[in-house]
Amino acid sequence: MATKFYVEDLAQHVGEEVTLQGWLYNKRSGGKIKFPILRDGTGLVQGVAVKSNLSEEVFNRIDQLTQESSFVMKGKVRKEDRAPGGYELDVTDIEILKIAQEYPITPKEHGVEFLMDRRHLWLRSSRQHAILRIRHQIIKSIRDFFDGRGFTLVDSPIFTPAACEGTSTLFETEYFDLGKAYLTQSGQLYAEAAAMALGKVYTFGPTFRAEKSKTRRHLTEFWMVEPEVAFNDLNDNMDLAEDFLVYIVQSVLKNRSAELKTLERNTAFLERVQKPLPRISYDEAVDILHKKGLPFEWGNDLGGTDETVISEQFDRPLMVHRYPAEVKAFYMKRDPQNPKVALAVDVLAPEGYGEIIGGSQREDDLDLLLQRIKEHDLPQSAFEWYLDLRRYGSVPHAGFGLGVERTVSWICGLDHLREAIPFARMIYRLTP
Repeated sequence: MATKFYVEDLAQHVGEEVTLQGWLYNKRSGGKIKFPILRDGTGLVQGVAVKSNLSEEVFNRIDQLTQESSFVMKGKVRKEDRAPGGYELDVTDIEILKIAQEYPITPKEHGVEFLMDRRHLWLRSSRQHAILRIRHQIIKSIRDFFDGRGFTLVDSPIFTPAACEGTSTLFETEYFDLGKAYLTQSGQLYAEAAAMALGKVYTFGPTFRAEKSKTRRHLTEFWMVEPEVAFNDLNDNMDLAEDFLVYIVQSVLKNRSAELKTLERNTAFLERVQKPLPRISYDEAVDILHKKGLPFEWGNDLGGTDETVISEQFDRPLMVHRYPAEVKAFYMKRDPQNPKVALAVDVLAPEGYGEIIGGSQREDDLDLLLQRIKEHDLPQSAFEWYLDLRRYGSVPHAGFGLGVERTVSWICGLDHLREAIPFARMIYRLTP
């Protein structure tokens, strides 16, 4: 097979003749010189087609190319700092593959709904290209972090027989003759079972919330990574979350600086994501809100505005721990020193991006867990398998979940989660 060349590798082929396959991103003409810009999914490169160096037929082919037409461009690689990507191709041949029809997304300003309706095409833009490359880097760093620390990936089911965190935000379906099933809200309960077998595990997959929310922080389908570790307590859990978040951000800064530049992302906040991350209790968070004049009542969960006000007091992500037990899930362990609060932690991103990690130490006492299930009015029969984890060798354990899209949104500096996933699903959008 012939060697395939890609734009992102051109630095290794300066002075060589290469053949690139891609689509026309843009073009301009300077009389006897034409400049077709090719994109191939890895980057952009400008071709320099000089009339005197080409046959008339090849030179005129460039005029036929419309935006997003597919073509093959052959030429010698030359370093040029002023060109897109820092390199140019002195064109020796152009081959047209398919001429594109009039492209609906033009350089002019388009509304969000127009672009979301054409998301399958919008992905080709330089901004969306950069976001998806950063998303890929984040997902790669997630896997590298856990795989490099001896964690085992365990795939949790999409169909579940019961809710993980209450029933009000579940997608429900009929499951053959077995009654109702639900699309998973979290892989956590299954991660707990796996942690009792393997010690250190993580689940990674899509999760679903039938939450009728139209905020910029919500999707109905999103991706979560959820580590779970046997014998970890709340402090261990916070240490793990801290190491994890620092690793992800530094990985993006190191490997996706060009994409961050494309997004015009101010990386000052990202560069500050270093250990230690500040840790404050829920009580301290409430004090901050009161000092800022917000009429917040102890016992309520923190809302988006509350999280923003609190995070504005810090120059990097912060951890808020020991929330009121009444606003947290049934499986979270109460603090033995103060049963009114749960051994829970949320990590809040700066710049108003809110919660990106939520976790806790889990209740490992069988009787107390049974009591919590009854208090939350959940069907005990659906959780018998989960209760078995406390019947047969229960140990302290803890874990958390990180929302991929919220993390992508924060790191990229996006205004809305809809750009943080290739094809967003929201309460008013199911296509494309």
